[in-house]
Amino acid sequence: MSKDKKSGGESGERQGTALSKRLGKSLSPGSGGPHIKHFVGEVSALAEPFRRMGSGALEVQKSARPRPVMLLPGFGTHPVRMRYMGSKLEEAGHRATDWGMGWNLGPTPENIEELQGNIRAFHEECGERVALVGWSLGGLFAREMAKRETDAISLVVTMGSPFSGNPHDNNAWRAYELIAGHSVEDAPMLGTMAEKPPVPTVALWSARDGIVAPRCACGNPFERDRAEALRCTHLGFANSGEAIEAVLRALEKDAL
Repeated sequence: MSKDKKSGGESGERQGTALSKRLGKSLSPGSGGPHIKHFVGEVSALAEPFRRMGSGALEVQKSARPRPVMLLPGFGTHPVRMRYMGSKLEEAGHRATDWGMGWNLGPTPENIEELQGNIRAFHEECGERVALVGWSLGGLFAREMAKRETDAISLVVTMGSPFSGNPHDNNAWRAYELIAGHSVEDAPMLGTMAEKPPVPTVALWSARDGIVAPRCACGNPFERDRAEALRCTHLGFANSGEAIEAVLRALEKDAL
């Protein structure tokens, strides 16, 4: 091989290595987010309000054990996205509230401290432990809160939350790093995400999830107490009928 060709090859290898570092572990064998067909399928969640209009209101049964519930929104979303779920939980007799911090733009020392205070205040106001229902990144917040405020929390339900496996196995990590300003591998204040909280923990996941790899949202048996497969999209976790019914089931049979 000529010197020029060799130099060109070495330069290409260096460029490839630099690109690999920039792209992260998504280039690792066996890793990566859901298939593009599922990612594209996420747009179907936009039709959920219209489907509800056509099929009629979701009927829910009264809870035999009403409890306080805090809803934690997903990354880049506002609590309003979970308002329908909250209304159905209240219709069943539960006392639902949002996390009280507006948009979820990633963890910081300040919002972690604020969330701890909000949970303690809600717990004291209700006089009993609080169930945390977290969608996507909100579920990671919920798992961490259960480790910090164990005495105030009765249950953690995660919905499409990537608490297990490779943190790059989703189709949103680049957007997360751009907005949050830190690597998905070094999310501040969230500790070891795969470590199971010391309270009952239910993981809702879907093979149709177009954002988070299902294996990461389902987790291993030692990382959660129970996992339940749904058929909704990632965006559908926030307000689909089956997700709401799954949360209601968890509140009935899994909480302390």
